[in-house]
Amino acid sequence: MSGPVQLRVAMAQVDTRVGDLEGNAALVVEWAEKAAGDGAHLVVFPEMTLTGYPAEDLVLRESFAQASERALTDLAATLAERGLGGVAVVVGYLAHTHGAGPAPVDQVPADGDRPGDANPRRGAPRNAAALLHGGEVVARYAKRHLPNYGVFDEARYFVPGTELPVVRLHGADVALTICEDLWVEGGPCGVAGQAGVDLVVSPNASPYERAKDDLRLPLVQRRAAEARAPIVYCNLVGGQDELVFDGDSLAVSADGELLARAPQFVEHLLCVDLVLDRGRVPERREGRIGPMTVTRTVLSEEPVAAFEPRPASVAEPLSDPEEVWRALVLGLRDFIDKNGMPSVVFGLSGGIDSALVAALSVDALGADRVHGVALPSRYSSEHSLADAEDSARRLGLHFSTVPIAPMVDAFESSVELSGTAAENLQARVRGTLLMGLSNQHGHLLLATSNKSEVAVGYSTLYGDAAGGFAPIKDVPKTLVWELARWRNRYARERGETEPIPQNSIDKPPSAELAPGQKDSDSLPSYEELDAVIADYVDRDLGMAQLLERGHDPAVVARVLRLVDVAEFKRRQSAPGTKISLKAFGRDRRLPVTNRWRESLPSVREGAQA
Repeated sequence: MSGPVQLRVAMAQVDTRVGDLEGNAALVVEWAEKAAGDGAHLVVFPEMTLTGYPAEDLVLRESFAQASERALTDLAATLAERGLGGVAVVVGYLAHTHGAGPAPVDQVPADGDRPGDANPRRGAPRNAAALLHGGEVVARYAKRHLPNYGVFDEARYFVPGTELPVVRLHGADVALTICEDLWVEGGPCGVAGQAGVDLVVSPNASPYERAKDDLRLPLVQRRAAEARAPIVYCNLVGGQDELVFDGDSLAVSADGELLARAPQFVEHLLCVDLVLDRGRVPERREGRIGPMTVTRTVLSEEPVAAFEPRPASVAEPLSDPEEVWRALVLGLRDFIDKNGMPSVVFGLSGGIDSALVAALSVDALGADRVHGVALPSRYSSEHSLADAEDSARRLGLHFSTVPIAPMVDAFESSVELSGTAAENLQARVRGTLLMGLSNQHGHLLLATSNKSEVAVGYSTLYGDAAGGFAPIKDVPKTLVWELARWRNRYARERGETEPIPQNSIDKPPSAELAPGQKDSDSLPSYEELDAVIADYVDRDLGMAQLLERGHDPAVVARVLRLVDVAEFKRRQSAPGTKISLKAFGRDRRLPVTNRWRESLPSVREGAQA
């Protein structure tokens, strides 16, 4: 057969839960039924759908890996029992004994999997995808390229695959890849191009960071050119601890045309009708091609009956602030709901940070699950309490006031504290009270510190840093203001009440732990501070590079010292949703005990450039 064949392919952009094999399998059945109802012949689910992603050290448990294998075969049978055996389903899972055979020598530690070695990867765990059809596991693919940078530790957990399975479905040859395989030039897509295929499907678990959606389309277009075939890219959606996945699934033609694109931050079934010209592929090969072995399985030669293609949807891109807002809302909602938390509580001070957390919380959970507590001290201004009350009123959340001055006085009558120690005592009294309310009522305490404060250590340990989750931990202060203005504008355009008091946005930021205190008393402007943090923390630039970028030397020296000495605090901070190039936590790992300090470059007199 050399003429065109048709396929309706669905991308099931779903929100899974790590470790919930039964629940995730039920999710696959539910969305496969939706896809079948839409007339899909092939439905693609995200990376490691059955186990959730990332499963981290659960991968090293043989019991979990074997349960994943069982869940996969059970799922194939269940799909057939539900009348879905005729639909091809590609689903990600954790493979244990199956997959792509032994790993190449250059990608496995010297101790390998020899009997008796204390190798945590014994049993060859693989990040895998399988094609299910007719109640059977028809083909299995193990991810070839294992990312080991940023938030990824896949080289710690998995053995890379060496086989590229190609399945003929309704006369079309479909190749399987997984996520990082698309980021590597000359990888599995290049092998697929040399082997000759009609379609490449790629399950993904690609975490969100700002503007990452701008990278995906050009990336997939490059791989489609390399594969000489259309690519269907199905991405995970939802929050998992610090990570949030934005979906943004898409399909491109062999020539790079965007055929379909899903919206971000929501579960979605995206269908695309493909007309695959088999004449484009003059030769179809199998066996060893470069570093991989191509295997071919014929599932069905007969093409589907001709049908009228439907126009696919292409979601409009979100603006940067809306994209970030939706990421933060989804990350918070999934952390709370997936962990079974009934509600949240936090200190509502009247400042911009707590006002933003309040608005995020209500958007994520609904006002009835959100509790704000004002904790005024003797230094709190009247407008702060008024702004806190205004914020609560605008959002309709639960609100109470607990003055802390008598408790602070009791501490100070027992121990003599001054300066920063006395200021931080107030924050720690607040933290203690909020933790007490959390314990009493079952709320999860949210920390309201932003990235700028966390970076320079201006988030008090066991005080305002206390909490089980920090929604704006990766949001610089300048972005806090931008998000607040955007959220108010978003409400105003829809005729809704602006959720954030304008006074909280406009007033100079202050911790109000001393008379007349302002953040600008001890920090550079937040515009200067955030610019240095972005270059030093996110981009890992050293002193010389920072100065080359035009930062003030005195500001750089001061900020770098503050960032470096605060590492021990960050090790004890709550997780928070990652939105930046590099977030504190699993994304940025520096030793606490560390003598290295960036220093101003010295120029010797007469030295040659």
